[in-house]
Amino acid sequence: MIDRRDFLLGASALTALAPLPVFALQRAAPADAATEAALAQVAEELLGDYPENASNLGLDTGARAALKSRLTDRSAAGQQALARQAAERVARLRTIDPAPLSPAARIDLDVVRTAHETAVEGFAFPFGDVAVLNQNWSYRNSPYAVAQNVGAFVEIPDTLDSNHKVENPADAEAYLVRLEAYAAALDGETGRLAHDASIGVVAPDFLLDKALRQQRAVRAAPIAEWGLVTSLAHRTASMPGNFGRRAEALVAEKVAPAMDRQIAELARQRAHATSDAGVWKLPHGDAYYAWALKAGTTTTRTPDEVHAQGLEQLHALQAEMDAILRRRGLTRGTVGERMTALGRDPAQLFPNTDAGRQQLLDYMRSRIDDMRTRLPRAFATLVRGNLIVKRVPPEIEIGAPGAYAGPGTIDGTVPGNLYVNLHDTTTEPRFGLSTLSYHEGIPGHVWQGEYTYRLPLVRSLLAFNAYSEGWALYAEQLGDELGCYEGDPLGRLGYLQSIAFRACRLVVDTGLHAKRWTRDHAIDWFATTNGSPRGDVEREVDRYCSWPGQACGYKVGHSEINRLRDRARRALGPRFDFRSFNDALVTGGNVPLVVLGRIIDAYIAGRRRA
Repeated sequence: MIDRRDFLLGASALTALAPLPVFALQRAAPADAATEAALAQVAEELLGDYPENASNLGLDTGARAALKSRLTDRSAAGQQALARQAAERVARLRTIDPAPLSPAARIDLDVVRTAHETAVEGFAFPFGDVAVLNQNWSYRNSPYAVAQNVGAFVEIPDTLDSNHKVENPADAEAYLVRLEAYAAALDGETGRLAHDASIGVVAPDFLLDKALRQQRAVRAAPIAEWGLVTSLAHRTASMPGNFGRRAEALVAEKVAPAMDRQIAELARQRAHATSDAGVWKLPHGDAYYAWALKAGTTTTRTPDEVHAQGLEQLHALQAEMDAILRRRGLTRGTVGERMTALGRDPAQLFPNTDAGRQQLLDYMRSRIDDMRTRLPRAFATLVRGNLIVKRVPPEIEIGAPGAYAGPGTIDGTVPGNLYVNLHDTTTEPRFGLSTLSYHEGIPGHVWQGEYTYRLPLVRSLLAFNAYSEGWALYAEQLGDELGCYEGDPLGRLGYLQSIAFRACRLVVDTGLHAKRWTRDHAIDWFATTNGSPRGDVEREVDRYCSWPGQACGYKVGHSEINRLRDRARRALGPRFDFRSFNDALVTGGNVPLVVLGRIIDAYIAGRRRA
């Protein structure tokens, strides 16, 4: 890892140097055209399979306008069709010989084939939800068709509100068609829930409780006040067509009854559910977790290896945290106990009121604005970083993560969203908000996502959790290396706690799913060890129960990025350049970790030639 002070001293010399050439993999070998045409066809098929993503990326216009009226088919038959189509694409992709391709086209082919092969392996399990090929939710494979953070109820209303543009009556008509499709999606999932329960796949009782509480809360509100209705009504107030009333009628006639049916099925399953938290309890549970861990980390590491890595890295991080705490006069208790006490300090908390929530959002925006001024010292190739910071919709806060984000449309007309869960502001102390801003926003998820827009379209439609989340942790590290915590030791402590938090995830995720930890044991170990607020940890542990393997991608990816950086520094010596290395990491796009290693090998070779 680069020493922060050495980096800042060296960065001041950058202005005296001519700009270094931006790293780019060579393209346009003679065989590239046919391969890129084949991959372009895959992109169109993926948009057809997952039409919401056309709206998320601003691609639901022109020849693709019909996609604006469609949603993914979430029924059993629809999922079987997705599995069949993925297998057919794998067969086609395997006929392409990578040998004559340029380095860039070879990477494109490898990325697309790997994603499809991973998805096909997941579809082989006769339960759950495989999201590998679904751009907006690719990180969250789940053994359950519906949970507190999985399913149409969680995902579709916000997609319609945030990503479905309504600029004219045709857009509004498409929204209404999607409302009917939303009702069908709920029913399709309800059918899958019943099927999966018949083969012994039922979510833990505590996850069902959360999902039921969320859906019942929405169902209890007057339909005229549902976000599905008000979103369209507000945006079409000046248009003819009475769209708000029509949306209300559709929700009353189609969506609400479908939700009632899903609530009834979830309640039926809740009556027989257990509190067993891990997927070990499922049919072929160990094999399922091995696949989920592979999908989440893009490695073949075993649960025992991942568990041990978490414990080892946590020990090193907490030693550094201990030193900072001692300098602050906090010497009594474990690192976790002292961090717990710090997290309860009223000076570190925003009021749990609407005014306090606004103050928290404003503070995060200020940290992102400050980071923007520092980025030219870390990258030679810059993107816009188009985003807004907003609250997680209150109706799904109970089951939602603490924060999440994604880039906006390819054309930049819709910004990326950085969502913060403000159900309880005491779970987000001030000292952790800077690093949260960098992780989710800039130079994290939103920033990285915009680089993929410069690659072939299919690369914007595929993402790999270990790269995505490893990059976001590396973005937190860049905040430290760029001096964002100079004069702010508590902010740096928040950064270290954030990295340690991800080391804890390696231990807890594998503990739940491979070592048969209970939910209570996982929560107690996590909260005590890392000093994280218990409410925050409860949400986290519940998330691992419904998204097995996903939480392991963060630290595995981050560690691999730093290993590759250390390798590049050793190989290049004085030729190593911080900015061009970061460019190589991010301009190569979102890739499996093994492919990232090949990108860095090419970067090293290119720097040596230069």
